[in-house]
Amino acid sequence: MFILSSYALAVIFTVITMLCWGSWANTQKLAAKNWRFELFYWDYVIGVLVLSLLFAFTLGSVGDQGRSFLADLQQADMSSIGSALIGGIIFNAANILLVAAIAIAGMSVAFPIGIGIALILGVVVNYIGAPQGDAVLLFTGVGFIAIAIIVDAIAYSKLSEIKEKVSTKGIVISVVAGVLMALFYRFVAASMSADFVTPVAGKLTNYTACVIFAVGILLSNFIFNTIFMKKPVEGEPVTYKQYFAGNFKTHLTGILGGIIWCVGMSFSIIAAGKAGYAISYGLGQGATLVAALWGVFIWKEFKGASKTVNILLGVMFACFVIGIALIIRAGT
Repeated sequence: MFILSSYALAVIFTVITMLCWGSWANTQKLAAKNWRFELFYWDYVIGVLVLSLLFAFTLGSVGDQGRSFLADLQQADMSSIGSALIGGIIFNAANILLVAAIAIAGMSVAFPIGIGIALILGVVVNYIGAPQGDAVLLFTGVGFIAIAIIVDAIAYSKLSEIKEKVSTKGIVISVVAGVLMALFYRFVAASMSADFVTPVAGKLTNYTACVIFAVGILLSNFIFNTIFMKKPVEGEPVTYKQYFAGNFKTHLTGILGGIIWCVGMSFSIIAAGKAGYAISYGLGQGATLVAALWGVFIWKEFKGASKTVNILLGVMFACFVIGIALIIRAGT
């Protein structure tokens, strides 16, 4: 299996994770023109599973180090498999709420709030579970991310003053999604061996854990997304008949979104072998900055904002950059 050999390369992988996790939601924005997010989400989940299997049978099955995917799956104990499955279930509950928040409040609001909260709580949870890196630098960086979230919330509240109608539903959903999102990674990490080169018997390697995690997402989606389809947070209920009536291009957009996200997830847990789970997760969740950039500059979600709001956005981005830099430095 492919294993990273240096911290510098691990940082590069986490930056790719950041780009992927901060960019996949653009596919939802594109599909939203004629496709409800509940329908989009089925294709997204399929994309996650497809990419995890592709990596498992390629990167996870080549080379002389570690265990190949099928051999690893055969020797895994039920507690490790169960932990990865639970991680997928928790992630799915969080992510479907996040997608709902994006549909209601936009990327530049849902991501900084939801993923920002996930970053702060997630780093704490993962550091307690597997301490690695300079704690002072790591949590100082997290502090700057927290400031960025607060500034973003202030900017959004001031923007609401020039809007005819602004619902707080999107913000509330983002907060709930963020709390849940902070928990999933620890379950996936707990399912894996700390050493990928000579993995512990019964534990999973990162590629196998990602596949089991994706299966947990798919299975739980039959419950979570069916509820959202019948009891949507916004708009009329949708049906499976509507899903199967979608055209190929629309379905492909959702699948692409899942593939992009899963590239990020796979690279994050590959990088964790060298960077540690807290740093790898924290840097990946710098996706908040990437998503906010998409929302502000591409989707124009703050179009018409006052000078004060634009200054606040600048402060938010600066705090995110400083926070991410400190988190990187914590692992060196």
